[in-house]
Amino acid sequence: MQPVVTRPLDFPAQQLPEPTTKKQNNRPGQSYHPVEIPEDSKASAAPVTYSYEFSQPDFYVRHIVIEHDADGRGKITFERLNEETSVVETIGLSPSVLSRLKELWQALRFLESQEDYQAHRQFPHLGTMRIGMAQGTRKRTAEFNWSNNKSASALVTEYRRVADQAIFVFDMSVARENQPLNAPKLMDYLESAMKRNWLSDPQQLIPLLKEISTDDHLPLIARNHAVRLLKKLEK
Repeated sequence: MQPVVTRPLDFPAQQLPEPTTKKQNNRPGQSYHPVEIPEDSKASAAPVTYSYEFSQPDFYVRHIVIEHDADGRGKITFERLNEETSVVETIGLSPSVLSRLKELWQALRFLESQEDYQAHRQFPHLGTMRIGMAQGTRKRTAEFNWSNNKSASALVTEYRRVADQAIFVFDMSVARENQPLNAPKLMDYLESAMKRNWLSDPQQLIPLLKEISTDDHLPLIARNHAVRLLKKLEK
């Protein structure tokens, strides 16, 4: 993990220049000259958006797009193999996940940098990843299938965890509504994913697991499994 660097966007709003349209009380005989806000300051005050994209046509989940703002609010869009319709779900990143992502973006100095994150060796069979950031008039997207840059590699890994967790939540919602017999298999996957650190923030799943544990529409084995996982998360 790269050292944490304070982001320019984190400065309190009151530290930004006041709009020039604000009424000014000037002394008699003094001329008022509006202070122009430098372009760099305007850019740093503009809202920032982040994006991650994964694509591998032969994978079961063949396409993933995550988009979110500086507060972690956004959406995930994903497509599965042999399915023509994309799934779109809202997401809300937890404070801990958002903090990790911002640290990695800042370590890359993404908008200021022109670094090519693609390693010399190519691994196209693993899929193509694109990371993007936009703020005001500044926009940049970088594409690679493997990177030796530790921050870039950690960033796409973190986003993949966000995707895996969001896709599990969606699949479980479908199981609860229409396919309850799929619930035990999904719970097995969840436990495996937790053990392998495949999820962005398992603590976010506590409310869902509590619902599963008392959902009479689901098989008893799935409900009991939810209880066991809850005990692990609530330790």
